[in-house]
Amino acid sequence: MDCFVYVLGSLGNNRQLTYVGWTNDLPRRLKQHNAGKGARTTRGRAWVLLHAEKLKDKRAAMSREWHLKRDRAFRKKLALSFLHPA
Repeated sequence: MDCFVYVLGSLGNNRQLTYVGWTNDLPRRLKQHNAGKGARTTRGRAWVLLHAEKLKDKRAAMSREWHLKRDRAFRKKLALSFLHPA
């Protein structure tokens, strides 16, 4: 089963916020986050999809999620380029 790892972005209190997660249904998961029914840390904000990768299975998605959560430079670059386009 295909899975996705994704990075969301939001503006909050004059700073860029990012959230990394994985799912097997990306459109449904984004709707959940924006409806306040996603992860607790995403509630009450408007989120946009900054980045997504399709992976072969849950294990690969969870591994990639772990790596993306630790790559703050990559997430910051995504947030700056999408939330503040040139």
